[in-house]
Order: sequence, then C-alpha cells, then structure tokens
Amino acid sequence: MTDTARYTRSDFQTDQEVRWCPGCGDYTILAAVQSFLATLDVDREKHVFVSGIGCSSRFPYYMNTYGLHTVHGRAPAIATGIATANPELTVWVITGDGDGLSIGGNHLIHALRRNVNLNIIMFNNQIYGLTKGQYSPTSEVGKRTKTSPMGSIDRPFNPVSLALGSEASFVARTIDMDRNHTIEMLDAMFKHEGAGLLEIYQNCNVFNDKAFLDLTDKNSRDSNRIWIRDGEPITFGADNEYGVVVDGEGARVVEVAKAGHRNIHVHDAGAPNPAIAFALSRLSYGPYGPTPLGIFRNVDVPSYGHEMENQIAEAQAAKGPGEMAKLIRSRGTWIVD
Repeated sequence: MTDTARYTRSDFQTDQEVRWCPGCGDYTILAAVQSFLATLDVDREKHVFVSGIGCSSRFPYYMNTYGLHTVHGRAPAIATGIATANPELTVWVITGDGDGLSIGGNHLIHALRRNVNLNIIMFNNQIYGLTKGQYSPTSEVGKRTKTSPMGSIDRPFNPVSLALGSEASFVARTIDMDRNHTIEMLDAMFKHEGAGLLEIYQNCNVFNDKAFLDLTDKNSRDSNRIWIRDGEPITFGADNEYGVVVDGEGARVVEVAKAGHRNIHVHDAGAPNPAIAFALSRLSYGPYGPTPLGIFRNVDVPSYGHEMENQIAEAQAAKGPGEMAKLIRSRGTWIVD
C-alpha cells in the first residue's frame, strides 16, 4: 500500500469553489472529514463519497477522492452496489435529514438492516436548506416554515432511534461545532465493519439558525451535552452533578446526589441487545435540553459483503465456477420468429 503519511488536509481538497452559505456548519464537517482522512494509512483513490440531493450532497465535489453525486434519496442504494462489488473500497454516504429520511428513508433503513459496509454521515439541520426552508422529517412539532405556516403537525424522526430500530451495528451522534469529537466519531465508524450511521447536528444559519443553541451556547452547553462513553457512568453538567439511570421506565435524568453514584448507568456500546441504547436515544426528542452525544451502539456483526463472499465461495467449492451463458439459458427462454 502507498505510504499515505505524507497526506495533509489539503491533499483531500479540490479546486472547486465551496458553495455553501457563509457560516454554514457544512464547512466545519468538511474540514473535519478531510483532516481525518489525512491521518489514515489508506490510499486516497480507495475512498468513494456518494451523495444524494441537498446542501450536504455537494460534498463529493469538494473531496479529492472518487465520488458520485447521485439522485434524491438513493445514495445508500448506489453505495451498496459499490461496496458490494469492490470490498477494498471505503465507501462514504453523505446525506441530510431530508434526503435520507424522507424520499430516501427506505433505502437508508435497509442499508442499515443488511449491515452493508458503509460509513453514512447524516447532516441534520432540521430543515430543507437547498430548496429554501421547508420543514423536514426532523423539524420539531410547531415549526413554522413556508410549507407549514401554521406550524408543523408532523411528529419528527429521531435519526438515532430510527437507526437503532433498524438494528444498525454502529450508531453515533455529534455536533458540527465540536471538530475533535466529530473526528473521534468518524474514526470509530471507519474502524467498524458494517453499516455505520453518524448523525451530525449541523447549523443552517439561513433557514434554521441557532436550532442547536442548547448544545452550543456557552451558558447552556455544559448542562445539556450528555457525553456517552463506553464503559463509563453517564454523568454530565459543569460538575457532573447530573446522571442517567436506566430502569423499568426507560432512561431518565437524575441528580447524582439524590440517586447515588452506584445507580448511575454505565454505558455499554457493545451490548448485543439495542434496547438500552434505544432508551438512551429517547432521552431527548431533538437537541432541546439534555441530549446524548457519542457512540450509542458498536457491535461486531458480520457485514453483508462478508456474508455474500462466503456464499459465493461455498457455491464455487460445491459446483465450481459458474457459466453465465448457461445460467441465462437455464429456464424461461423462448424463440421469437
């Protein structure tokens, strides 16, 4: 393999003008991804970025790697074909809350269910940005937009809960303003074999500015960012005065002094059953108040590509190499005069 230690972030930048609105959180995510890739011992040509439609989906133009800007919602399906056909590639899917959870929702859940070896990054700004500010599948109830002038009556998706419900083998969440944590989550997802979903709360300063203020404002972030780390008790607050307990009622926030340290839940990202991870994802229904950030689930499950290769090897061992022409003519053929 080519020595990639010489790579820097600039090696992954292109000559294309980055055309996002000034101040958009996408810039920070792009910089984090480029900086992370520069640390890997992976040939630049072995990365493929596949996107759908939306502001985030311009991403492949700005990455000096292989990439495809595809059609609305279909990035996971196209990426599945790439990852399955060439397991040596590292395939990244770039999507947004509209692209990935509306028209693309079905493709997303099945890519996760099948455990295809994909790194899926979902930019969640809780709005349709590219089409100028309509409410999205993650917009909060009551959200007033051009398409919901009296307030949205739709109940929003929780992307982490959706991924866990699909039994995704890797699920994490971070926030655009914390580049170090974003890179940490990217690294964990890259090392995981199988389908990974990383939700990134991303600010749209034009159509949904300060949507994540509870998690970003210096006066409120310490009391609202719940860092979940594998093997550690879940506590938060300026002095870790708050914690999370998990019982028959689910997961809930308590005062550590009242609940006692021994009752604070110790996070296990590798638990085979996703039930507790799901309960943790329901601590908040969006970035309002105490919200978990980190890796919810990271389990070792055979990937779709690995299982398919095993089946092919088994079939070849039993019957030898196949013949395409013979297969095509094996049944259901006819002659048209």
